[in-house]
Amino acid sequence: MMNRNDLRRADINLLVVFETMMHEQNVSRVGEKLFLGQPAVSAALGRLRHLFDDPLFIRTGRVMEPTSRAQEIFSNLTPALDSIAAALGKCQTFDPTTSEATFHIGLSDDVEYALLPTLLRRLRVDAPNIRLVVRRADQWQLPQLLASGEISLGISHALQLPANARSKHLRSICPMLLRADSQAGALTLEEFCRRPHAVVSSMGNVIENADRALHSLGRQRKVVLAVPQFSALPMLLEGSSMIAIVPEYVAQAMSGSGGLRAEAVPVVLPQQELSMVWRGAAHSDSGERWLRSRCSALLGAQPEELARQNMSSCIVAAAA
Repeated sequence: MMNRNDLRRADINLLVVFETMMHEQNVSRVGEKLFLGQPAVSAALGRLRHLFDDPLFIRTGRVMEPTSRAQEIFSNLTPALDSIAAALGKCQTFDPTTSEATFHIGLSDDVEYALLPTLLRRLRVDAPNIRLVVRRADQWQLPQLLASGEISLGISHALQLPANARSKHLRSICPMLLRADSQAGALTLEEFCRRPHAVVSSMGNVIENADRALHSLGRQRKVVLAVPQFSALPMLLEGSSMIAIVPEYVAQAMSGSGGLRAEAVPVVLPQQELSMVWRGAAHSDSGERWLRSRCSALLGAQPEELARQNMSSCIVAAAA
């Protein structure tokens, strides 16, 4: 058992390298995550082996497999590092006008496309020297990125989250229909089913809420294209009869540049929630609190958006 004097031999930087190696199990990837060269990572591992008197990681092919001693250390180390980060965060003040902090955030593709530009413009005014490192984080990737500490904040439709994560509702994800043709009037349910559909899915899925809703009515649609990101849609829909269902804020961003128009979907669809989630260890950090407050203020639904969503829901219900 180490006493307080023994802690002088420990280096928090080494412990961060150890935790990252437990997640990545690859020296090169650890270097990329921590912005360190491979020799620096190897040197840190050498010091860690001396500190704990254990090999810690055994090379197996391209993987550095942790020893049982490393697994034991890791189970105790992660909550300890979380506590240290929280304690340091409480002691430090954050001034956005002068801070040069780096924030690691995860965004789903729809948020990155439609909402990140607004957020970034505001942050460049309020905190001109901070740096954002953005990771793509859909509802399946988000829990792992939070648990590993690769991001401290995520904005997405959230499913299961790590036990120590916290969350806040930002806005409803109201589905809208996007089209590029010049036909007058809104599409009827019959036309909606007959038209070719494009879907956006990071996992390549083509079965969505729309298909389940149509199935309950004894109908189906024809999906002819699935793409992994929203940025491809405007060019793909242009000059075609294809239609797509997208979140209201994506539809607003795409239709604002001309060529595309948005309307209510002619079938009742469930509304999902866009949530902001963050690591429990970052809850009290003054910089992270500031970033969360800006995200909440800038990305949360505004009164006029709430009114527009309610109107859309009424139109959809009437159409059904």
